[in-house]
Amino acid sequence: DLLNELGLKIFKIPSGEITNLPYLKKIAKLNKKIILSTGMANLGEIEEALNVLCKNGAKRQNITLLHCTTEYPAPFDEVNLKAMQSLKDAFKLDVGYSDHTQGIHISLAAVALGACVIEKHFTLDKNMSGPDHKASLEPHELKTLCTQIRQIQKAMGDGIKKASKSEQKNINIVRKSLVAKKDIQKGEIFSEENLTTKRPANGISAMRYEEFLGKIATKNYKEDELIRE
Repeated sequence: DLLNELGLKIFKIPSGEITNLPYLKKIAKLNKKIILSTGMANLGEIEEALNVLCKNGAKRQNITLLHCTTEYPAPFDEVNLKAMQSLKDAFKLDVGYSDHTQGIHISLAAVALGACVIEKHFTLDKNMSGPDHKASLEPHELKTLCTQIRQIQKAMGDGIKKASKSEQKNINIVRKSLVAKKDIQKGEIFSEENLTTKRPANGISAMRYEEFLGKIATKNYKEDELIRE
């Protein structure tokens, strides 16, 4: 009630409350956006919780699921990041990741796999007493995580496979053209013995190499000279 009075726009339901019917109903009736953490839960339990939320006022499209392993710190071999895709496939909702592992690299992997939300515990000192300080981030680590997440988001791109702006200037530099492997006289037949491919790519494309084998040279060529049509 206090949090609602403070005007919170999003309510996070922790993993331990996913089977708490009265709690779920109360959150649902607030008609706010919801982040539902799914640690320890199977698909059936998640579906049941979603049904309770949606029947009591929550809009399904306003719910985000967080994959989670509820252990502090969570063992790397029990993280199961692929379960994020299982949640997407099963419920057609936005999916994020609640990270209880040590370090930031698993969170970064989750972002690369499509997580739209990352939850990470925060501490001022990992050596403090308590169950989750070892799996939490200190201020400088949290800053690094946020910076690298933004870099990954930029790096994801639009999925269209084409030469990027920065690559375009390198095309002619790194690709190859047809050139004379040695001096070639006019009328000589192009063959594997006198024709090769070298940089730069401002001549005939090296992809046409076999097309030119057997053709007749229409001019004299010096060694390493670009072949012309």
